[in-house]
Amino acid sequence: MENNPAETTPAKKQSEPIWVSVLPEEFRDFLNEVGEIVRFVMRFFREVFMPPYELKEIFHQSYEIGYRSLPLVALTAFIIGLVLTLQSRPTLARFGAESWLPAMVGISIIREIGPVIVALVCAGKIGSSIGAELGSMKVTEQIDAMEVSGTNPFKYIVVSRIISTTFMIPILVIMGDAVALIGSFIAVKLTSAISITLFFNQVFESTDFSDFIPAFVKTFFFGFAIGLVGCYKGYNSKKGTEGVGESANSSVVIASLLVFIIDLIAVQITQFFGYL
Repeated sequence: MENNPAETTPAKKQSEPIWVSVLPEEFRDFLNEVGEIVRFVMRFFREVFMPPYELKEIFHQSYEIGYRSLPLVALTAFIIGLVLTLQSRPTLARFGAESWLPAMVGISIIREIGPVIVALVCAGKIGSSIGAELGSMKVTEQIDAMEVSGTNPFKYIVVSRIISTTFMIPILVIMGDAVALIGSFIAVKLTSAISITLFFNQVFESTDFSDFIPAFVKTFFFGFAIGLVGCYKGYNSKKGTEGVGESANSSVVIASLLVFIIDLIAVQITQFFGYL
């Protein structure tokens, strides 16, 4: 006796929970996406501790992600430090607090502006680059070819890039903070006679480890989020060459949003423990 499709369809619908069927389709797609990302993260932590360790590829990606991003990060940080100082000086001068300018700019850059701006720059440059690169490898079946040849593409492609972004973003943030402070000193030097020694003495006297450590720790999470999103979107790219552009675009948007979310959580945690 042949099965009637009309009879089997209700059975499939009954197998789904009732609360799932009443949810909007967009929300169900969002939950599916979150579930896939969680599986992706769990696979990363499972693969990262299992040999073989692709150290050569990790160092290569660290060079590509860190060294090649340094000029853009340095230029952006220099402009931020310069502009922030020039814009803040008139307001402080109005209240007779112009001498506090180095301290104010230093705390602002080290605590918040430096890490967030550098992370956003890297989300745009590195996130889109990883998403486009892995997306093109996916649609041209290079990842499938690696699996056929006996290579673990997830460990070679994904794990190495996430590790590199996790450890390179904090280094870029430190360098970006230093360049931003140099830009701030140049802005102060344009309007007043101050030595570089006096400027940085005022900056470091006003800052403490409680300012630096929370800002430095959260940069590791920035780097992990940027690498994770770029690899996830590129590794699961679809729709042929059109999917490559979508992967690059969505990687930048989601990574930038995660940077702000992580920063918000980090500020709440530091306030809870009394660092701020």
